[in-house]
Amino acid sequence: MTIEQDDTMLGRARVSDTPELTRYYEELGTLDAGALWTVANDIEPWYPQPKSVPVLWRYSELRPLVHKALGLVKGDDAGRRVVMLVNPGRKDVSAAAGLLYTGLQIMGPGEAMTAHRHQAAALRFVHEGTGAWTIVDGQKLKVGPRDFAITPNGTWHEHGNDADDAPVIWQDGLDIPLVNALDAGFYEVHPELYQTPGKVINSSVLTYAANLLPYGVEKWTRPYSPLLAYPWEPTYEALRGLAKASEGSPYDGIIAEYTNPVTGGSVMPTMGAHMQLLRPGQATLAHRHTGSVIYTVAKGHGVSVIAGQRFEWRQGDIFCVPSWAWHEHHNLDESEDACLFSFDDFPVMRSLGFHREEAYTDNGGHQPTP
Repeated sequence: MTIEQDDTMLGRARVSDTPELTRYYEELGTLDAGALWTVANDIEPWYPQPKSVPVLWRYSELRPLVHKALGLVKGDDAGRRVVMLVNPGRKDVSAAAGLLYTGLQIMGPGEAMTAHRHQAAALRFVHEGTGAWTIVDGQKLKVGPRDFAITPNGTWHEHGNDADDAPVIWQDGLDIPLVNALDAGFYEVHPELYQTPGKVINSSVLTYAANLLPYGVEKWTRPYSPLLAYPWEPTYEALRGLAKASEGSPYDGIIAEYTNPVTGGSVMPTMGAHMQLLRPGQATLAHRHTGSVIYTVAKGHGVSVIAGQRFEWRQGDIFCVPSWAWHEHHNLDESEDACLFSFDDFPVMRSLGFHREEAYTDNGGHQPTP
């Protein structure tokens, strides 16, 4: 049964102001109190009312400014030399969408950043450069273009660039706004400034490769994935294989989640990540869901319609889908597939029982656009 969403109906706050009520509200204010009915309809909306708006950040426009930061700010002074992407509706919390943060970090040839840890969980998606590395709790990981890596909350980590010829640019994704909204933020600088890495590089990749669960290693009990890096090549090959075996999702094409190999769940408790493939010329149907998503174009050229707005994208571009916004994707290349990397706050939505999803049923499942 559908109930008409009318704020004047019985069951909603519909008190009209009077001089007596105005004086009453002033009395309550002197005691740092207030009347719920004056704000009830705003703080309990009929459906999600995100402050975030759809945005597309073009890599071709951002890249020169990211490079410019190399000559303006020392890595040691900045801690992390990052150009953050800020949603016009979420400048108050430095978020790209909802309570998710993202930015483009650049490291010059031979550069290394000091080690630190924080309450916020983090992830990395490499845009360019061959020398990128990170050390997470003593494990050194080497990552290349379109590789995905995680830095779970509370883990010591530092980053650098082993190459001697070109910078590295990777995308950071963090739940900083969520952590701060919950007043749970902590930050520490490593007492020795740098970690001593283990002898085996990419040890978690070697341990948990090929979707095999190893025996004879210490049982993993932490709430995040023991696999800290997910290379592009096997990810893409897995999507191509899945495309042969399945029609995929009508809303997302061929899509797979990066998972914790021990539990099969999301890579971290507060953020999940996916890679999806759109077949040549494929146009998905529109849907919406609770939870915000930050997309990065890993491959190809296409357009997404978000809340009725068209955003045309190419490799490297980044765009966001706010919570409960209708969205659909279209691969504009008729001969090559397109791939979209994304990270989201779905694990939080599911853990709290907030997850909800809905299909767009009008107009053949596609939003009308201007």
